[in-house]
Amino acid sequence: MSSSETTTDHKKIRKWAEDREGRPAAIRTRGKGGVLRIDFGEKEEEFDEIDWDEFFKIFDENKLAFLYQDKTKDGKTSRFNKFVERN
Repeated sequence: MSSSETTTDHKKIRKWAEDREGRPAAIRTRGKGGVLRIDFGEKEEEFDEIDWDEFFKIFDENKLAFLYQDKTKDGKTSRFNKFVERN
């Protein structure tokens, strides 16, 4: 069975993303800084690549937490992630 975890630890989030060749990105909106994403593989057109400092500034200003999965049900490396409100 696969499970997910939640963290606000910047180092853990960055390591998880980089281990999967993910890059910090944002979709620009009218809100504070935009909607955060981890971009994998080919750059997606609607994503603006940002540096980790800007990424974590937006992350903290919006009081987000990172929900992620390390392994899939069959034991493969998972890329599942999403940003949720901190409790």
